[in-house]
Amino acid sequence: MNINEANQIFRKSIITGFFEPQLINLDFKKSSVKHPNINDSGFMQSDLLHVFFDIDTGSDYPDGDEWFIVEIVFPHFVNLPDTLKGPDYFTTLSGESGKTYWHHRELIRYKYGKTKKLDDALEFLESKYKELHNLLEPFQKDIK
Repeated sequence: MNINEANQIFRKSIITGFFEPQLINLDFKKSSVKHPNINDSGFMQSDLLHVFFDIDTGSDYPDGDEWFIVEIVFPHFVNLPDTLKGPDYFTTLSGESGKTYWHHRELIRYKYGKTKKLDDALEFLESKYKELHNLLEPFQKDIK
């Protein structure tokens, strides 16, 4: 088994064994939205934002067992103001049939050397979700 495969297996086990149950404890539920590039199901607290775990990106790195990327998807194409566009907030994500969504990518580091920081990583993910959700709430009326 190569490092890429090993890191993907390790990441998947951390996500399914820790992050998914913890998100459910925080009132997240399985999302019905399909991500255009990630096959696994996402999670949501509301239909505004959906969280997906990217286990592939960076899995070929030697420290790929210490982090993964989370994609937070706003699956509605609404005209966002320029202040919400860019790497700090939202960029576009192309989907099937020419659909375009807004999404935010964040690196989630859950391990530093031999020290696991799972609770810190979960807290960061939850706070980022809430921050982005609050920014998008005014656009809820524009969703068709």
